[in-house]
Amino acid sequence: MTQEDGELDSLVRKRIRALRVAQGWSLEELATRARVSQSTLSRIENGRRRLSLDQLVILARALDTSLDQLVETATDDVLISPVIDAPHGLMRWPIRAEPGLTVVRQRMTDPPPDNPARMRAHPGREWLVVLSGTAVLLLGNRRIRVETNQAAEFPTMLPHAIGAEGGPCEILGIFDRDARRGHQRGDDA
Repeated sequence: MTQEDGELDSLVRKRIRALRVAQGWSLEELATRARVSQSTLSRIENGRRRLSLDQLVILARALDTSLDQLVETATDDVLISPVIDAPHGLMRWPIRAEPGLTVVRQRMTDPPPDNPARMRAHPGREWLVVLSGTAVLLLGNRRIRVETNQAAEFPTMLPHAIGAEGGPCEILGIFDRDARRGHQRGDDA
């Protein structure tokens, strides 16, 4: 066994224990869910029993995770630098773990449009949090005030628009792949 194999083995054992503890489960509870003996589970967590693929699959299921997530090694880079979209006043960060998601930071100074024809509808979902100020979300026939530290999530098939109220606001938005495409087609934020 190489040093890397030993490190992965140790990481997987720690992960099993951490996931069990995070669920608030005792050794007995997880052992019952995984249909293994409590002593076997204890020896797996403590490194006194060899890990087998069948046990890892069973434990992953019992812990409500995937085998891939259970044995995943450390990611390359932790930091992600933003891509600046100066014409729209945006910073964008792609999310590696979910390639379809994009995070956008935007400062808004204009109120939402008065004309309902300027509202957009397209496939997807959006989520936003107001970092500072107050935003107004027009969603169908509704006008929703979203204040600092509040969040909104909505399907983008509803006609929608976002703007500032009472001064500038800054938002952080998360767009799924379809919502991002819908905004890119319209060449707006």
